[in-house]
Amino acid sequence: MESSKAWYQSKAVWGGLIAIAASVLQATGTEVSPVAQGDITAAATSLAGAVGGLLAVYGRLSAKTSITGN
Repeated sequence: MESSKAWYQSKAVWGGLIAIAASVLQATGTEVSPVAQGDITAAATSLAGAVGGLLAVYGRLSAKTSITGN
């Protein structure tokens, strides 16, 4: 792989977490369909990317030191 991304931007990671959550919910008697799992994965990935971007901008704006080229 030539490019990289943060873990929270990975659909595979979110899909796995949501599948685990769906299994736990099924064990407690709540049914989550595969279609719903896919929709939740897409929404979670988008939301996590947006939150990550906001945190990056906030971090840079609130930083006390400058970025150097080295």
